[in-house]
Amino acid sequence: MSLILKLLAGIGAGIVVGSYLPLPLVELLYTFKVIVGQLISFTIPLIILFFIASGIAGLPKGAGHLLGKTVGFAYGSTILAGTLAFLLVNAFVPFFEGSTTYQAVQATELKSFINLEIPPLMGVMTALAAAFIFGIGVSQLQLKDIQNVVDQGRDVIDALLAKVIIPALPFYIAGVFAEMAVAGTVADTLSTFGIVLVAAVVMHWLWLSVLFIGSGILLKRSPIELIKNMLPAYFTAIGTMSSAATIPVSLRASKANGVKDEVANFSVPLCATIHLSGSTITIVTCAMAVMLLSPEMSMPSITSILPFIFMLGVVMIAAPGAPGGAVMSALGLLTSMLGFSEGAVALMIALYLAQDSFGTACNVTGDGVIALWVNKFSEQSK
Repeated sequence: MSLILKLLAGIGAGIVVGSYLPLPLVELLYTFKVIVGQLISFTIPLIILFFIASGIAGLPKGAGHLLGKTVGFAYGSTILAGTLAFLLVNAFVPFFEGSTTYQAVQATELKSFINLEIPPLMGVMTALAAAFIFGIGVSQLQLKDIQNVVDQGRDVIDALLAKVIIPALPFYIAGVFAEMAVAGTVADTLSTFGIVLVAAVVMHWLWLSVLFIGSGILLKRSPIELIKNMLPAYFTAIGTMSSAATIPVSLRASKANGVKDEVANFSVPLCATIHLSGSTITIVTCAMAVMLLSPEMSMPSITSILPFIFMLGVVMIAAPGAPGGAVMSALGLLTSMLGFSEGAVALMIALYLAQDSFGTACNVTGDGVIALWVNKFSEQSK
């Protein structure tokens, strides 16, 4: 939770610096923002390459058809959740369209003291293709040496995120809001922030209601009882902001819902890695809000957003376990498929981090539904 407090402090500090301090001090903060932005751009393909390759290569091998059904159910839940978020946000866009815009930094006079460029080693789609090729190849051919390389590469990037990029994000966000303060658009942007965050949390609960009510009816169980047993996992995830850290509580909650021990021990840790429906809802909602705020970007149609959602479901499998890991994994798709600029990416990070704990809570609570269905599949197979 301290990351959220630091984020809020960064927003406040950026507004104060941009509104009241001399221009050289604002440009000093802007310089830091530019450097961190370059580091983020460099890291995005490496996140996709190492995390997806490691995730595919490390999937459990002995689970047979249950593994396929679990992964399919998790992916389907993520895709449907993202599509639902788009349809709901799109329905309300006409009420906000044209009401507020975010002026990019080019509208101000800010200049960086250091013109640093760190070009990525490869493009986003190149990294994605390489991750699938090596991940599947390592898994099928049991290439332990290459698996060690991708696992260690994942650990290096994970440490970079946890020790450098994530701690630097409050300063990065401060630079963004200092820009907006200079441009005079910070008030409109903050008002939109509040609406988007409330909308994301409401859609989390709407999606969980769909999952638990639908599953309760089909499985002939009480939806209220099912979701009541999962509430400890929900509130634990709000505090930890980590699906992995919530696994012990999620396991106990799933077993309280009648899931057999061996099924829960298999499905809950796996879903903590591959099922991120809450994070997908938030990313789609926040992306739509940022596109609405950015005058140079147009709102996507359902046919143009669906490929993004399908790819987002794949990339979420590779999301790092650190707070903000999901949005860091999605940045490559946002820039390559939706055309996000650096300013739009910064707004996206700020929006996502402000509600990260609620998205994580939706993820782990939905894991309980998948565990119920995997339990049903295992009984049918017997």
